[in-house]
Amino acid sequence: MKRVLTGLVAALAAGAALAAGEPEAAPPPDAAASAAEAPAAPPASVEVDAPAALKALLEQHLDIARVATLAPGSTLDDSEWARLIDGAPAQVRELLQTEGYFDPTVIMVRSVGNVGERHVRLELQPGPRTRVERVTIEVEGALGSAAEAGDKQARDTVADLRRAWALPAGEAFRNPDWTAAKAAALARLRAAGYAGASWKATAAEVETADHAARLFLVADSGPLFRFGELVVDGLVVHERETVEHLAALQPGAPLTEAVLLDYQERLQKAGLFDSAAVTLDPDVAQADHARVLVHVKEAPLQVYTFGIGVSANTGPRASLEHAYRRVFGYPLTASNTFSLAQKKQTWTGEVSTHPGENLYRELVGGAVDREEGKEDVVLSQRLRLGRTKDTQRLERLYFVEAERSARWTNTGEHIHTNTIAYSINHHGVWRELDSVVLPTEGFSVSLQTGLGHAHGSAGETGPFSRLYGRFTGYLPIGKTWYGSARVELGQVVKRDAVAVPDSQLFRAGGDDSVRGYAYRSLTPTVNGAESGGTSLFTTSLELARPLSASMPSVWGAVFVDAGRAANGFTSLNPAIGTGIGVRWRSPVGPLKVDLAWGEETRSVRLHFSVGIAY
Repeated sequence: MKRVLTGLVAALAAGAALAAGEPEAAPPPDAAASAAEAPAAPPASVEVDAPAALKALLEQHLDIARVATLAPGSTLDDSEWARLIDGAPAQVRELLQTEGYFDPTVIMVRSVGNVGERHVRLELQPGPRTRVERVTIEVEGALGSAAEAGDKQARDTVADLRRAWALPAGEAFRNPDWTAAKAAALARLRAAGYAGASWKATAAEVETADHAARLFLVADSGPLFRFGELVVDGLVVHERETVEHLAALQPGAPLTEAVLLDYQERLQKAGLFDSAAVTLDPDVAQADHARVLVHVKEAPLQVYTFGIGVSANTGPRASLEHAYRRVFGYPLTASNTFSLAQKKQTWTGEVSTHPGENLYRELVGGAVDREEGKEDVVLSQRLRLGRTKDTQRLERLYFVEAERSARWTNTGEHIHTNTIAYSINHHGVWRELDSVVLPTEGFSVSLQTGLGHAHGSAGETGPFSRLYGRFTGYLPIGKTWYGSARVELGQVVKRDAVAVPDSQLFRAGGDDSVRGYAYRSLTPTVNGAESGGTSLFTTSLELARPLSASMPSVWGAVFVDAGRAANGFTSLNPAIGTGIGVRWRSPVGPLKVDLAWGEETRSVRLHFSVGIAY
């Protein structure tokens, strides 16, 4: 306005001078330059008045809201500005529909300030949010036909599809959620073995007046993919039969996602391959005789592994492990491990077949173990012959074993005893965990049973049996706390006069037992020296949580442990240990450092360990 009035004054002065007959004066240089310049278009701005979440949506996607981001020097003429204003309400409604608002009130208020000013205020009242009123899911194709015919597995699959639908009645109807729910449902169908599943029709009917959405979906499952052929790539020295045995697939078996993932995991855990990938050929024409594609990369035939460490139980440690994955060109795996610690020295060795039918491996193994206690030294030698089967959830080991045990006491009478035992045994582990390496929810159960016959210098000859069980449970508590609990029980059944190897008896104390006490120190005393007991009970309760949001893998913990080994449960008086600790949840398992107080010893003890005991 100021620039317009100044121009009018100058024009009037020039006209008066001409009327008086005065010559026209030349304009000053600055005035000439200013006249040559085109007037700059006034800046445009938009103010959005809406709920915070919707305001961010509109400011990001609304065309008129982006005028403030125009490049310097860019102009917007009056016609373009008017077009943006006129089109804004319809665009606002389209954007709000993606968030479930189908009946908004949109008001555009133009500024009436200074001449040429471009400012718009967008006022939004979104109205009630539309919510899902009803969901109807129908399934056609092979799955639908089987379900209608009464096939239980097919009916369960359809029921699971409907139950797991991610946008149920009562939820806000948002376009991103609608899209994600359809994708998740389709993925679930394909994971159930219908790799060619697709949507035949989907629709969302929105009643604006009722603010309700009714969803209708029809899925075409396509055929159920069944196992027909195994295509293996990457084998160099190992037999194809080993890969086939690990598949554990019968012709015609449904090829679900879980089946393929379990097969891939068995290949990876077999110890023969550095990597393994299992995929399904999605050719619908071959669904009744589908191909499973397996690509493996064989691991080196021989591997040496050196390690050093320290344990609160046995002191500093050095170890050497050798694995030979094809002994003398035969489908056999041999492993030998030597461990030298301050208080414990061991050798374990095993030769086993590659996995055969039903995933079983035959094995022969041996072990030599020398362990120093506070008051005695125990030397054990074992030879076993058996078979084992390992899966993600279950481990089974059946074996017969011959064992010799020698024990020397270094207090009192310095007793030296020798015991020999022959036994038949079964060990099993059952896991239902969200993660085997870093569990936070679920449980594991370990059971051991044995029946044998023993004789030795410290007692009579006779039969014995050994029973052992360990339960460990994990449970999230709220959003940040995690609880774990353990109960351990053991019993050797024999006549009092029968001597059994010390390694068949029980001792408590130390890491993964009763913290706050020395390793294997919670045990009966016989003839002035510590000895293994026939009965065992330990338990533990622990609460843990991340120390900070910036370090989610570092947890703090509080715990209480209790337990002891004794010669009979009637004489078992549990020792109690309490403490605090820190856990680092590393990729190979938790690293634990604990500071524990022993109620009986009235002292503090440091404990540290790696991994999970099953």
